[in-house]
Amino acid sequence: MHDIWNPWHGCIKFSEGCQNCYMYFLDKMRGESGARIYKVKNNFYYPLSKNRQGEYKIKSGEMLRVCMTSDFFLEQADIWREEAWHIMRARSDVIFLLITKRIHRVKDCLTSNWGNGWDNIFLTVTCENQKRADERIPQLLNLPFKHKGIICAPFIGRVSIKKYLETEQIEQVICGGENYNGARPCYYEWVKSLRQECVDTNTTFCFMETGTLFIKDGRAYNLSSKKLQSEMAYKSGMNYEGRQIDFKLYDQFGRMIAKEKLYKRQFKERCKLCASQIICNGCSNCENCK
Repeated sequence: MHDIWNPWHGCIKFSEGCQNCYMYFLDKMRGESGARIYKVKNNFYYPLSKNRQGEYKIKSGEMLRVCMTSDFFLEQADIWREEAWHIMRARSDVIFLLITKRIHRVKDCLTSNWGNGWDNIFLTVTCENQKRADERIPQLLNLPFKHKGIICAPFIGRVSIKKYLETEQIEQVICGGENYNGARPCYYEWVKSLRQECVDTNTTFCFMETGTLFIKDGRAYNLSSKKLQSEMAYKSGMNYEGRQIDFKLYDQFGRMIAKEKLYKRQFKERCKLCASQIICNGCSNCENCK
């Protein structure tokens, strides 16, 4: 995918949200083991890749989701992380979204010149249920990051986070049901409750997908198609755009880039019913949605 950077692949299951990990499922289909952790050599320097004209392929203002088949703060990746930090520093004009369950390791994994945080890093913690929300979010709030978010996925239990949202540190909340073999149910009532807390605090909320097993008004829906899951989430009308997230991005000389010169998201006809539009980088013509 155009908006994903996987500098390493593989992970160790860490909590109950990992039980039916999609990465493990997809690796097994390819005859691989999701527990095998390795540096993705042909993708490690992806943010620095250029076209034939010598221009960066990833444009100023784009967002890259990092380690979607691993965890950026995985212990086994300690040997590669410092170089990854250098790459993100070199592309201070690109937004990097870090998603982690290992929030307890973050402070010890920061690079030496981190200071009070970089403007182009968006740290998001996963909270699959209330237990993990109350365990991880307070740690997130105490970390020196300019941008912070929460993702409840797989959404396997009701979650209330209003007291954390009221700190105004959390800029975005995402939720989505579980997929593939053994998917646990996601209840519409959970989604509505979480969304209302975001509306009450003017925090952006994205219901990105229903998951395979979705319960609404006492009826169970089995939705095996990811595209259909996204469409159903979109049609629910749950997405909410809260206060603006202001990323200050800089060129290689340390000069702030004017907003009008940054990448502008574009969507095609096939994007109209996608629930992730509100958090998406836009269409890159990768054709993966066909």
